[in-house]
Amino acid sequence: MSGAPIVQHSLNIMLEFYKQGLISLEKIVEKMCHNPAKLYKIDKRGFVREGYYADLAIVDLNSPWTVEKKNVLYKCGWSPLEGTSFQTKVTHTFVNGHLVFENGIFHEENKGMALSKKVN
Repeated sequence: MSGAPIVQHSLNIMLEFYKQGLISLEKIVEKMCHNPAKLYKIDKRGFVREGYYADLAIVDLNSPWTVEKKNVLYKCGWSPLEGTSFQTKVTHTFVNGHLVFENGIFHEENKGMALSKKVN
């Protein structure tokens, strides 16, 4: 294995820091959206702008839940965070402007696409 499955919960982890007053929502967006797009020079990603692909997560900031085997979405079927409780929940995810995740249900008909690098 090449590391622990953590992507599903990374936003929830950052939002726990927000709830504790350790980071702002704006800084989370900068660190998790803007900076990766800039660092890897990914074209039309990482920002909400006209002409960009709409990759968005909708979050309920007041929806507590606990990571359990039944709600782990990793293909490996486990998480090092099982038993961890979060105060926030990702309710919807949009990729390329298409709804791909809604309250625990995947919309498999909506697929992602290959990323392209910015041409300087």
